[in-house]
Amino acid sequence: MIEAAMIWNEPNNKSHWDPLLDPDWTRFGEMAKLAGRAIAQANPHLPRVLGGISPIDPAFIQNLERQGVLEEIDVVAVHGFPLDWNLWQIHEWPSKLDEIRAVTGKPVWVTEVGISTFGAEEVQVWGLKRTAQLLIGKAPRIHWYSLYDLPRAWPATTRHREAEGSSYYRHFHMGLLREDGSPKPALEAYAAFAGEMGLCQWFHFEDHRLEDAVDWMKRLGVRHLRTGLSWADRFRPNALDWFDRQMEALAGFEVTVTFCFTPEHRGIEPHHTSPPVAPAEFAEFCAEMIRRYAPAGQTSTADQKLPA
Repeated sequence: MIEAAMIWNEPNNKSHWDPLLDPDWTRFGEMAKLAGRAIAQANPHLPRVLGGISPIDPAFIQNLERQGVLEEIDVVAVHGFPLDWNLWQIHEWPSKLDEIRAVTGKPVWVTEVGISTFGAEEVQVWGLKRTAQLLIGKAPRIHWYSLYDLPRAWPATTRHREAEGSSYYRHFHMGLLREDGSPKPALEAYAAFAGEMGLCQWFHFEDHRLEDAVDWMKRLGVRHLRTGLSWADRFRPNALDWFDRQMEALAGFEVTVTFCFTPEHRGIEPHHTSPPVAPAEFAEFCAEMIRRYAPAGQTSTADQKLPA
């Protein structure tokens, strides 16, 4: 069932929200407030999660609070990749959570944390175990990123392949399973924590990995899953058929569903990172998805006792 609804993904990351079009995040703030209200109207019991921030930046949260955004959300989320992209060390995880707790009374979830096998698969094994030690019991929700490596034929969601060097290619090595579905050494290590540390797995439109992913997650004992429904995909032919198939396949998990990605024809500029021309349209997409997959009357497990 749907456990929570997340509004956007990494809004303070230029790969997901264009800072040149919204340097002070007021466009994002307006959109997030409208989306939060729309979700609450569709299902007042469903927790609303602010899209996981990356980098972990207390000033960004304070900015949104001044705009009134936090009045329309119930949970703040963070993302961290200290062995791959962040300029801090893995043992700093508790202090990073404390930085956000110092500026908001909202619960803080870790909705993406991961370590690539770009350099060595053994690094991922060590890092997964250390992450579990540092975060389990410290954050109410933890989602390991991810189950699968990103297929090399697909682009990573970024606009800076040439400029990023190895940082770009690390995107393709974050999985516990290789692109061909074979397990990496960290898969066995993850299984020991699967009940307490969920997964984040994005599924592309008509993703061929969906059924196999469900089988793996059931075998591993995964309870909590974070995935996405793309606003941009809503305009593809047969979009609702794919959304229905995806959400039906994931019905056995507690799902935090993320709404994001601007359709090219609805952005200020034709790109998925662009602020929308009409933010109310994104809010209506969120409401449509909640009415379809988490209608009023369905009680979220997170809402039964929203963790602090």
